[in-house]
Amino acid sequence: MSPKTRRTEMKESPIISKYQSIVEILADHELASLGDAYVNFIYSLALSRKMGKPIGKRMNSSTLASALRKANLRKLLPSRTDRHKQADAAESLIVYAWLAGAMSLDETLSIIEEENKEDDLFALLLRTILVKLNVTHDKV
Repeated sequence: MSPKTRRTEMKESPIISKYQSIVEILADHELASLGDAYVNFIYSLALSRKMGKPIGKRMNSSTLASALRKANLRKLLPSRTDRHKQADAAESLIVYAWLAGAMSLDETLSIIEEENKEDDLFALLLRTILVKLNVTHDKV
């Protein structure tokens, strides 16, 4: 299956078509569950490629919550949302972008493999996703 075919099929998926807004994506707990696995996979893969050996690591919730704030997405969540739920929101958006074909695995890795603080890298990833999904600042 070509990448173009995969993107077309994923965009038509009921997983993707049920969301009407960025807020719905950020708040979906089931999407966050899948996002947790995907984020841990891309994080582990990026570390493995940097270190030249297989590494399996979990991404820290506080890092993802910090990235969400730096990407200016925190304001889309209820005011008393804890750090864990903020991380879930970041994971939801990251996996949604992949499922929708907006961000490929390679594009994602090229961002998070850079030399910088992890929360800055994931904030850049989240901002890039917003651009790819055509979510403008007035919608955020």
